[in-house]
Amino acid sequence: MSNITTEQMRFWSPAVRELEPYVPGEQPKIQNLIKLNTNENPFPPSPKVVAAVQAVLEHSADALRLYPDPDASALKQAIAKQQGVEINQVFVGNGSDEVLAHIYKAFFLHDEAVLYPDISYSFYPVYSQFFAAKTKVIPVNDNFEIDVADYKQPNGGVIIANPNAPTSIALPLDKIEEILQANPDRVVVIDEAYVDFGAESAVSLVNKYDNLVVCQTTSKSRSLAGLRVGFAIAQAHLIAALEAVKNSFNSYPIDRFAIAAAVASFEDQEYFVEQCQKVINNREKLVKDLEALGFKVLPSKANFIFVTLPAKDAGKLATELREKGIIVRYFNKARIDQYLRITIGTEQENQRLVDTLKNEILK
Repeated sequence: MSNITTEQMRFWSPAVRELEPYVPGEQPKIQNLIKLNTNENPFPPSPKVVAAVQAVLEHSADALRLYPDPDASALKQAIAKQQGVEINQVFVGNGSDEVLAHIYKAFFLHDEAVLYPDISYSFYPVYSQFFAAKTKVIPVNDNFEIDVADYKQPNGGVIIANPNAPTSIALPLDKIEEILQANPDRVVVIDEAYVDFGAESAVSLVNKYDNLVVCQTTSKSRSLAGLRVGFAIAQAHLIAALEAVKNSFNSYPIDRFAIAAAVASFEDQEYFVEQCQKVINNREKLVKDLEALGFKVLPSKANFIFVTLPAKDAGKLATELREKGIIVRYFNKARIDQYLRITIGTEQENQRLVDTLKNEILK
């Protein structure tokens, strides 16, 4: 907004003038770059996904003329079946970011502060400001771990990414239960964008705790970042609140193609499991290779790793990698300005990263 003058901003509402928007990872226009900066899956979606999208147009002349199902019932049913819950326990939205926005509106506008970690998904402070929600940011410890004792205090709700981003560290279910039990009258949101890469999902706790909302996405583990499908799972009374917010904002958040693609993905569970395991295997090899070069790597249950090289400035290292055609994510923020977040790529992409570091940058 640096090119916008104060005079031009006179049309803006006071709230928008003060907003500090979320900054997404770079989507470069340069060809032949190795893109390890936005946590996209390096592998394609199921072939059944592609076939399902093609079939939407081939089998229906009205695919573009008519509105999609506002309830996305087929998608909710596919998610419910795969997750082992009832259809009235599923909410879907245009990516998990939209689902999180509805969560803020539905549950977090209390007189007390929403709690979330100081190092976490950077959309949380943006939504807190956007929705004018009071917040209390809780520092993670020196090992970048969440201490659940810090969430046993009066609050207006709790939101935790698990595995956390950008640290990649996951909380076990017994720790999540501690937070749920400590906050029986407030909603606890567990944001599981990366859970399929080795962490424990809190979906198994939904029927036990009436204050739990679990948020997930198809962008990472299901390779559907380009179609924008996110979802939440909770007891029916919480889902009803999200539906009320959605239908007061946008009754048709998911188009026909996204519905068809996501349904096909949830129905092809074998492919999904295989691709997740590939990412996990590639992650473990990359961790070993980087540790051999002197990197410190935080324990990851995500499709990315968070690393630091004590002998090298992280910002400079990110710049040098980019000059070699490899993009990683650098956060110029307190406490983490000497770390890089590296998305797990294909075997070939990971090897190119390691070889570039070993033979060209750190030699």
